[in-house]
Amino acid sequence: MAKTRKTDPKNPHLHTVICRGAKIRYSDIGKGRAVVLLHGFLESLDVWNGNGFAAELAKKYRIIAIDLPGHGKSDCIGYVHKMERLADVVKDVMDEIGLRRYVLVGHSMGGYVALAFAEKYPDHLSGLCLFHSTALADSEEKKLDRERAIRIVKRDPLKYTRQLVENLFALANVRYFKKEISWLRSIAAKTKKQAIVASLEGMKIRKNRELILKFANYPVLIIAGTRDNVIPYASLKEQAELPRIARLLSLDRVGHLGFIEAKEACLKKMKAFIGACYRKKITEF
Repeated sequence: MAKTRKTDPKNPHLHTVICRGAKIRYSDIGKGRAVVLLHGFLESLDVWNGNGFAAELAKKYRIIAIDLPGHGKSDCIGYVHKMERLADVVKDVMDEIGLRRYVLVGHSMGGYVALAFAEKYPDHLSGLCLFHSTALADSEEKKLDRERAIRIVKRDPLKYTRQLVENLFALANVRYFKKEISWLRSIAAKTKKQAIVASLEGMKIRKNRELILKFANYPVLIIAGTRDNVIPYASLKEQAELPRIARLLSLDRVGHLGFIEAKEACLKKMKAFIGACYRKKITEF
């Protein structure tokens, strides 16, 4: 792969690279063993970097956060963003950086990408964290919801993004995170209509990947909010029983955004998880 990396002159930790004809942005901070952070739908790498989450992990590890295609400052790669194609982009970025093994952390849609990556490139994983994400495919009802969302986005994308962001928080937490909601809305509002539709189409057709969890030969961490409005807690609790070496972090009174709603608890568990992933002998965490 030809070297195409360019560094942001205003921020030496931010870079862009050309992957499959598209410009992809990523950040690279810290030193040590590598951890890759993949954001969710309508987010960007700024959700990890803007609230200090990545910086805290970077005290001990090398943290790479990627703007998935169509999000943040990365280009779209088509009219349907299949999870497998997004996984290929992640692989291209990591190859460009020159890293072979890493822990992969995916929030929501980022988790779908991480699972597709685990299926295609298992030898590159030292660990997998599903951060409010599921190995299940969309139900027929959920597919219809995606189609309705696509129709709304085509008419008024800003209205759609504003409504969606607040729903990501547990209802009881909304009044405590007004500033964060405004911040996330500003990130979501920058996502272009084509990218929103392409992502919805890609999530709608993704396949069930429970077998990836069942046969994982690396540690798996599943983080779940008991009041998640997007992914049922009970479903994630069941999936946490599938891998040989796995833990479930249950976040009480938390919705879909544990890295904001329960930041310290998530950081503590993730540090233990990453440490377990990189021990010579895989142990519990």
